[in-house]
Amino acid sequence: MAEEYSLYNPTVMDHFLNPRNMGDLEDADGIGEVGAAACGDIMKISLKIGNDGRISDARFKTFGCGSAIASSSMATELVKGKTIEEAMQLSNKNVVDALGGLPPVKIHCSVLAEEAIKAALDDYLKRHPEMAARVAAAKAQKQPNE
Repeated sequence: MAEEYSLYNPTVMDHFLNPRNMGDLEDADGIGEVGAAACGDIMKISLKIGNDGRISDARFKTFGCGSAIASSSMATELVKGKTIEEAMQLSNKNVVDALGGLPPVKIHCSVLAEEAIKAALDDYLKRHPEMAARVAAAKAQKQPNE
């Protein structure tokens, strides 16, 4: 049986067998749900965001393979405590690196995790236009004038 899982390193296996932050958040501030028809994976990420713009909690529900569950688990760990702006910078590469790698055929799972986080953040910003304006202003300050 161990040979069946040889494609997965211990970190991926740990997040698959002992997922962090699984479940729904009651009264979530932002919810993102994404799916890939090609592989059948569906991810739902729920976020709680404080008045300071920091993610205080993140939860996930994922229907999919071990890599999808591990990617969801790791993505929620990576964004907790981050500002909206910082969380928007999350990439699938960050998720893969934090997991210690994924088999090439499973990289799409990390892409789904990135998309689900960004969808939840977008949902939050749609519900909170005052925060969206603040995020946009901060982003504009960081970009060089052209």
